Amino acid sequence: MTSIGEATAIPLYLQISETLIREIGSGRLEDGARLPPERALAVRFNTTVRTLRKALSELEKKGLLERIQGSGNYVRSRDQVLSIYSMLRLELHEGGGLPTAQFLSVDELRKPSDLPDFGRKGWGTRFRRLRFMDKIPVAVEEIWLDGSAGHVDPKQVQDSMYRYYRLALDVWISRAEDRVAIGTVPDWAPEAFGKTHGDITGYVERLSWAKDDAPVEFSRTWYDPDKALYVQRLT
Repeated sequence: MTSIGEATAIPLYLQISETLIREIGSGRLEDGARLPPERALAVRFNTTVRTLRKALSELEKKGLLERIQGSGNYVRSRDQVLSIYSMLRLELHEGGGLPTAQFLSVDELRKPSDLPDFGRKGWGTRFRRLRFMDKIPVAVEEIWLDGSAGHVDPKQVQDSMYRYYRLALDVWISRAEDRVAIGTVPDWAPEAFGKTHGDITGYVERLSWAKDDAPVEFSRTWYDPDKALYVQRLT
């Protein structure tokens, strides 16, 4: 088992834009709402006004922000928005929450018999990690990437796995299928998760596809329903 600790975070301006995108998507920021002044937002995110404006430009490009000279910045919600975390369905109870992760291990292994049939190889890369929302530990995840995607450098993995796949492996996840149920916390879950081995939690299995007919990734997530919810919005 290879322990690697904290994942490489996405750039700060993208962290800010993703936080705001998730707040808009969850309804915490409603259509037409005026954002606080830029200096106040910069203080909230502990950054410079320059970096804050770069983040707001990302929202403007996605059609989620209207910047009116002399008046301010106004939210413009949309039904579907592609973003780094647009396929992540876990949210804090109040909505949104910036995702981050602590990797527990990254290993190349033969696929065990309890995995569904996916991919084209008999081996894959297994990621285990603790997932946070706004620095609150809400889930543990086990992610299997099929060996056909290539070899993974543990030092390059990022908070956003799909972004890492695109940048490092040229693998573009285009769709996913989730199956939601209840499960029991695995024996490798760290104490920081707040739930112990055998406790009942929310549970999600996901198969993800790239360009091939066969799924390239399988993941399973155990999440704490006292801290986070699985949210699927229909538009």
